[in-house]
Amino acid sequence: MKILFAASEASPLIKTGGLGDVAGSLPDTLAQLGAEVRVVLPAYRNVARQLQSVQHYGSLMIPGAVEPVALHSGRLNDNGPLIILVDAHGLYDRDGGPYADSSGRAYADNANRFAVFSRAVTALALGRGGDNWHPDVVHCNDWQTGLTPALLAREWNRPATLFTVHNLAYQGVFNYSDFRRLELPAALWSMDGLEFHGNFSFIKGGLAFADVITTVSPTYASQICTPALGYGLEGLLSYRQERLFGVLNGIDTDVWNPATDPHLPSRYDADHLAAKIPNKAALQAAFGLPQRDDVLLFGHIGRLVEQKGADLIIGVLPRLLQQDKVQVVVLGKGEPHLEAALAAAATRYPEQVGVILDYNESRSHLLEAGSDCFLMPSRFEPCGLNQMYSLRYGSLPIVHRTGGLADTVVDATTGALFDGTANGFVFEHASLDALWWAIERAIQFRQRPPVYWEKMQRAGMARDFSWRASAARYLDLYRFAMDHPAVPSLVASGSRG
Repeated sequence: MKILFAASEASPLIKTGGLGDVAGSLPDTLAQLGAEVRVVLPAYRNVARQLQSVQHYGSLMIPGAVEPVALHSGRLNDNGPLIILVDAHGLYDRDGGPYADSSGRAYADNANRFAVFSRAVTALALGRGGDNWHPDVVHCNDWQTGLTPALLAREWNRPATLFTVHNLAYQGVFNYSDFRRLELPAALWSMDGLEFHGNFSFIKGGLAFADVITTVSPTYASQICTPALGYGLEGLLSYRQERLFGVLNGIDTDVWNPATDPHLPSRYDADHLAAKIPNKAALQAAFGLPQRDDVLLFGHIGRLVEQKGADLIIGVLPRLLQQDKVQVVVLGKGEPHLEAALAAAATRYPEQVGVILDYNESRSHLLEAGSDCFLMPSRFEPCGLNQMYSLRYGSLPIVHRTGGLADTVVDATTGALFDGTANGFVFEHASLDALWWAIERAIQFRQRPPVYWEKMQRAGMARDFSWRASAARYLDLYRFAMDHPAVPSLVASGSRG
């Protein structure tokens, strides 16, 4: 099977979030399962120099680009997929990130930047601009590639299309002037096309026209069909529900492996949990806390924003810190007022709260290994990765039942404890009282004989979160898309944005 995998970021070349992790891991695993995969990315600054043997791949004439778009190709390693870079003069080679400048302001021409990219992907999907390679499937990701399924739906000889939603909150919405300026087909300006409440939406192109839609967990696939998390697109998604599937993201189990992790002072596995203990002392030292083994240590890593529940963690601290034998460590950056509140808590409770307002890869591994519990009270979480890292490292997650958190963490109910599936603590509502209830249960559970805690640790560590199972599911969905193409006229007739 030939797969063209299109994304606006891919780790380790360029990454801002979960999409980068997926695009950096899934194509490799698909290739290991026998697929021929090519990954296409914008040619951001410094990306090409990270590849081996970069060559000219071809060129394209695309509306919106001031001169022919150059295509370059290379690989991250000898066995990795071919990576194709779309190099449009002035559009991607910039200071700052892939979507915003160095001050965090979104680029004013993002509509054109990703329309050019989507058009380049469309051309490659049709065997143009390169070595006449024709994929069987084009796998598009998030709004930055959303125009590709819409444009390909108009081609009689197109490959199958699969579109993955990583976070529906980001939709690529622009105005009618941008639509005209991009010279998009006039027929796409309609309720059944890209039009969205008087504007137009890139992501709607993927949702309305792809042969198959996926998102990054089964629960999130259900949630985006509701007004609460559908962001105005729940009608279209409900109409297309027979072609909507949730496929849980995987993690890189070589990088995130407590038995081999080079970032840890003490490596361990499920059969040697005593070797986890020195990591706790190292974590406490790294965050300036007293090194006490008798405390229950809660950790959190993430963007300090309300979506991730950072305000809930701050709100529950007064109750939590009344307990003598608890400590809390937080690693991350985010909203200034949340950063300030955490810094103030660390100043007020220097023996119980440690905060580092930054992100550091080595410290993140140490936090996962050294924590007893991992706090992840996200209000919504399409998939989530840190709870999987925590389970793999034997640190019991405390999570809100939403999205991928609901699909990976099994609450410590009597039944789940009895059958050996319990691996964490789950609360139903994103509120302070509900979070405190789950934390209190963890504190009480820790007072039981150690064998019960260790049983939950081993249950989490036994879960297979590798990409292999997810990649096999994607191969099945690619075949489904190839065998059951969507009929654009039927798709459009049900679109109600």
